[in-house]
Amino acid sequence: MVKFMAENENTSSQSDTAHTQQEGNQATVSLGIGQALILTFLAGIVIGGLFTAMTGLSFTTAGTGQVVAEGPANDNDNNPNPSEDTQDNPQPSNDNTGNNANDNQQPSGNSGSNVQAANLVDDDPVKGQKDAPLTIVEFSDFECPFCGRFYSNTLSQIEENYVDTGKVKLVFRDFPLESLHPSANIAAQAAECAQEQGKFWEYHDTIFENQNQLSESSLKQWASDIGLDTEQFNQCLDSGKFSDEVQQDKQAAQDAGGRGTPFFVIGSQTLSGAQPYQNFQQVIESELNS
Repeated sequence: MVKFMAENENTSSQSDTAHTQQEGNQATVSLGIGQALILTFLAGIVIGGLFTAMTGLSFTTAGTGQVVAEGPANDNDNNPNPSEDTQDNPQPSNDNTGNNANDNQQPSGNSGSNVQAANLVDDDPVKGQKDAPLTIVEFSDFECPFCGRFYSNTLSQIEENYVDTGKVKLVFRDFPLESLHPSANIAAQAAECAQEQGKFWEYHDTIFENQNQLSESSLKQWASDIGLDTEQFNQCLDSGKFSDEVQQDKQAAQDAGGRGTPFFVIGSQTLSGAQPYQNFQQVIESELNS
């Protein structure tokens, strides 16, 4: 009897030990799962942060339950703060290059307004045949990095395919955003002084090709470099002869809906920013075929 009881106690002790071990294993498993969940959650935060930092995209859930990607503000153009006249904030990664412009952006041509490029032509510089079927008016800022990008990457293709073939005439008008670009206004006036001597486009190209050296002294040196009468040029610039003309161009840009540079009116449509050539091509073709 004593032996039986001892055996029962021993069996009970072993059973208790087994239960304790099982409970310990269950606790260990539960702790392991909890840790795994926490680590997974933290990893998700870290990965999400890295994705947002590298792409500029974040995700929110729309009212329909659809996940919608939200990107950074469009930096294709120098979009001014509407509360501060023409204050803009492009924040380019590389000064005077406009390299932050999004090459994958779809065309943003807007139509349906009363704006017509042909009605915006003043006594401004023109490239192309005067009777070309389509008019493009470019409102630009000589110190704007994205205007420089348009000049470097897109303008020559538009000229080759549309201006030189007689399909388009390109008109240049001033849209200096002085609050961000302190030399933009004087550069616009200098280009008008060059226009007075019949060498606007040569001077236009010189400014954009040396945009990071823009200053009043450089403007006068470039006039000499392209063979202008420097005495006449300097007198024109120093007197502010074309100051009112520049302001009129700027007002025309704003009246047409321009809120940043570069800004284009292509026939009856507007296009903003240093967008890739394909976007311009799409709008131009739609106007030529309308």
